[in-house]
Order: sequence, then structure tokens, then C-alpha cells
Amino acid sequence: MQITANGITLEVEIHGPETGAALILVRGLGTQLIHWPIELIAGFAAAGYRTVIFDNRDTGLSARCPAEGVPTAPRDILHSLKSGGRPRLAYTLDDMARDIVGLMDALGIARAHVLGISMGGAITQLLALDHPSRLLSAIIVMSAAGLRDPALLAQILVSDMNRAEAQEVWVAGHRIWGSPGYPRPEDEIRAEAGRAWDRGAEAAGINRQAMATVLASDRRPRLPSVTTPALVIHGADDRLIPSDASREIAALIPEADLRIIPGMGHVISPSLAPTIVRLVDDFIKKVAKDRDSGARDDTSIAP
Repeated sequence: MQITANGITLEVEIHGPETGAALILVRGLGTQLIHWPIELIAGFAAAGYRTVIFDNRDTGLSARCPAEGVPTAPRDILHSLKSGGRPRLAYTLDDMARDIVGLMDALGIARAHVLGISMGGAITQLLALDHPSRLLSAIIVMSAAGLRDPALLAQILVSDMNRAEAQEVWVAGHRIWGSPGYPRPEDEIRAEAGRAWDRGAEAAGINRQAMATVLASDRRPRLPSVTTPALVIHGADDRLIPSDASREIAALIPEADLRIIPGMGHVISPSLAPTIVRLVDDFIKKVAKDRDSGARDDTSIAP
């Protein structure tokens, strides 16, 4: 379904019981809600969560967000960087965090658990920093606290391609940054890329997201102020963002839990989904137990 959030339209799906605790999943760079494994969504729904998935701005069936004067071709973006300039951004990760707040408002969700992967993990950090009253917990997966690396930007910018080319790129990418301990058949990866292309995968939108992600402000100085319960998850075999990035996040956020998963790369594959569901469910139950215990303690000393 389409909703209006933060002044734009977002494509949203809701799974699981209407009365369950809200769990919002935030995708990474250039990916869509269909990239969540069915096993992950079904697992969270079966565990009782009202599971919300959506297409970020500039992907899938959600709104495109161009801005006048903002370059989108890789050559133009990189030329601006090499010449010592800073490309103008169409929007920031802060805007994308506000998209989620708007999504919650549109769906009548006062507070939610938020799980974000990669770019979505960066957005989740911003929610914990700037919108803590809306979060029950923050689950940050395969992410970093600060990138600002033009060399990385050069790796992730994309050019226009047709459907078959998009499928080949997706398959090749999985060979590099997939999860070696939780592999996927190539035909499934290829089919997934075809579905994404059919729904709307445009290079310009992906590159606008890439600039917002890589050129975002460094969050490390602010993370020690986070008070939201946090779980940080990373793959030991991640070849895109090393697991040290999550170790750093967990060290900066007070009392954050850290889980490094052997065999996990920079993707949650279907066979990895049950492990993620279990870790997240255990964490959320612990958060709820600690919250209830704290409430009882407060009551016991009330006049």
C-alpha cells in the first residue's frame, strides 16, 4: 500500500498480528522490500511482531526524490569530488530517518523496534540519536558509524543498465559480498534482481542514496549519548564493511549488545534468516523484561 510520510509517498507492507509490538525493517543502499527474505518476515510475524517493511525513497515503488543541480551520473559525482568540491545532496540520511518517523505517524505507531541493515543501520543510528522517544530498541546490522570515503563511493555508484545487466551485477555482487556460510542458489539471486528491476531500480535514485550515505556526518562523536537499547549484528565474513565497524558502534553505544556471526557476509540470505530472527527476538524479550523490571523498581520506591 502507499502512504504519505515526510511529504513523500512510500510503498509499505505489514505482516504479522495487528496487536503485536511494531518492528520496522529498513533496507540498505538501492534495495527494496522484496529483498527481505520471506523466511525473515515470516519468522518475525510468527514470533508475534507487527512487522513493517517498505521501499526507501528513490527505490522500488516509493517516490523518486531528485533535486535541481544534484549530479547523479557516476562520472559527474566523482569529478566533483576529485576537484575538491562536495557534491550537493538531494537529501540526507536525516531526511530518510524522518521518512520513518512519518511512516510511523501514518500507521499510528507511537514507538517501535527498528532494525536497519547497512545504510538502513546508519538511519537506525540517527533515529536513536534524534528521535529516541519513538524507539523501543535499535537493531543495527552490518553498518558503520562513519564512512566519508570517496573511494568507497566510487565502488558503489552505478550506471544505467537493462534488466539482464542488472541481474548479472546482482549475481556478481553476491559472489563478492554474499554470506559464504549461508549461500543462495544463483537462479534465486538472478530472479530476485529481475523482480527488483521490474518494480523500479533506477541508477539515479541509487546514486542519490549513495551520496547521502557516504557523505553523511560522522556519527561516532554522538553515539555515546544514545540511551535506546541497542543490538549490533555483523558478519565475520563481510567483505564490504568489515566487522570492526560494528565493534566500534557497540563500543560507543552504552551497554549495546554485539553479535558477530561466522559465515555471514553483507547479506541476510534465506538460510541465515532464522538465526537473525532468534537473535532479535531474544534481544527484544530481554529489553521488555528489563523495562518491566525497571517499572516495578520505580513503583516500589514511589511515595
